[in-house]
Amino acid sequence: MTASEFTLPDGFLVGASTAAHQVEGNNVSSDMWRMERSGHLRFEEPSGDAADSYHRWPEDMQILADLGFNAYRFSIEWARIEPERDAVSKANVLHYRTMVERALELGLEPVVTLHHFTNPYWLTEMGGLTGSGAVDRFSRYVETILPVLDAGVTWVCTINEPNMAAILAALMRGDGPPPGSPGWSLPLADDALARSLTAIHLAARGILKQHNPNLKVG
Repeated sequence: MTASEFTLPDGFLVGASTAAHQVEGNNVSSDMWRMERSGHLRFEEPSGDAADSYHRWPEDMQILADLGFNAYRFSIEWARIEPERDAVSKANVLHYRTMVERALELGLEPVVTLHHFTNPYWLTEMGGLTGSGAVDRFSRYVETILPVLDAGVTWVCTINEPNMAAILAALMRGDGPPPGSPGWSLPLADDALARSLTAIHLAARGILKQHNPNLKVG
């Protein structure tokens, strides 16, 4: 079979994926932005302006469509939706809703991730995703961005790579020998974070499926 004879099944999605903090730029209300500038951890490439995808996302989507892709996975940045505790940015809710609408206009299936490694800085100061009330806080965030999903989203990823998030938490805690040294291996996942991420996913999934049973949530 030649490449020209190969066809994908109906509904098969082929696209590209981004994470908000990595491409949007100037995510100044997130914990990762502050960590990059703290001097306590080594960041070879702080995000800074990144690819300025917060402003240039229409170009990004057009490139995908021109290349013949039919899907785009991108994340909503919680720190933009709620830059201060209990202060919702309606402008950024509209920003992400507009992204969904444009993706659909271009024939791109929007695959939306709700959490991709970063948190609002204020949540981290309250203990992060293992702190008291974290599940409720995330649940309220999910309820806040339902209008984004209502624009036509079918596919929702609640948390990107929760297994890696829990392993990175243990790694940053400094368990075992330094990375790269003799005998080093990835640490076991941080148990408290793993349990909290499981609870957060289940709560988020419950909200999403109750709001729209047709959402495909994972």
